[in-house]
Amino acid sequence: MTTKTRFLRRDPAEVRPWAETCGQIRCLIEEKDGAAGEVHHVEIHDAKLHYHERTDEFYYVISGQGTMILDDEEIELHAGVVVYVPRGVKHKAKGNLTVLTVCVPRGVLGDVHELE
Repeated sequence: MTTKTRFLRRDPAEVRPWAETCGQIRCLIEEKDGAAGEVHHVEIHDAKLHYHERTDEFYYVISGQGTMILDDEEIELHAGVVVYVPRGVKHKAKGNLTVLTVCVPRGVLGDVHELE
């Protein structure tokens, strides 16, 4: 039996960003890649409040500082912090942050429900 190993390698510097609900997003692993989830490099500058019906998100703060609203709570963010945002939780980050988001399952960009 022959097994073919398939992998993906993407450098954020080689991916063109575009404006999205959370800020400037670069899709490093996206839905069309067929992976179990998606990975996005995001530069956040006061995101819009939103939620996802089918997608859980993990935020890893690469740099910067700010806060995140999660339903009715506000938490502090700084480099090294990880936040798990289950589907259905209204959320937005505020401040100047660079984050890596891991979204499970894939398809998050079609599952953004803006509230403002």
